[in-house]
Amino acid sequence: MSEVVYIGLGSNLAEPQAQLREALLALAQLAETKLLAVSSLYLSDPLGPSDQPRYVNAVAQLECALEPLLLLDALQQIEQQQGRVRKDQRWGPRTLDLDILLFGQRLIDQPRLQVPHYHLHARAFVLYPLAELAGALLLPDGRQLDDLLRGCPFSGLERLPADSGAMTGELTVTPVTTR
Repeated sequence: MSEVVYIGLGSNLAEPQAQLREALLALAQLAETKLLAVSSLYLSDPLGPSDQPRYVNAVAQLECALEPLLLLDALQQIEQQQGRVRKDQRWGPRTLDLDILLFGQRLIDQPRLQVPHYHLHARAFVLYPLAELAGALLLPDGRQLDDLLRGCPFSGLERLPADSGAMTGELTVTPVTTR
C-alpha cells in the first residue's frame, strides 16, 4: 500500500541547487516510489555554526510503497552518492541532507527514525515549503500545519524565483505555486 511521504531537502556545499536537482532525479528513480510534487527553493540561514554558507532547501512529495526504514536507507544512500560525509558535528555544512518529514499518518519513534520529524514544528525552511504542497495538512500527531506556521516566523528565509528552479528538463514535476 502506498502512502504520501514528505521529504525535506537541504544543501549548502558543492553547488547546492545542483545538489537538490540531482537528489530530486534520484528520488524520481527510487523503486516503489513516485515523485508527485516539489516546492519552491528557499535560501535559509544555517542552524549550526554561523561561519557556513546559507542553505538551499525544498520539500518533495512522494507516493511511496517502501517501508519507512527502507526509504531511510535509500535516502542515506543518495546522500552518500552525492558526497555527504556524516560527522559528529550537528548542523554543520553538507552537500545534501534528506529527511523524512512525514510518512502518511504514521507516528514513528525508533532509534534511527522519528516521524513527524522531531524539529518539524520549529523549522521555517521546512514548514513554508511543506505548506506549498499541503497547506491544510493535519499531522499524524493531531497538529495543524497552519498552527505550526503561525508559531514559526518567515525569518531568515528567502524564496528563490521560479526560474532558479529545482528541476531540469529530465524531471517533469514542476513546483507548485505558493498559496
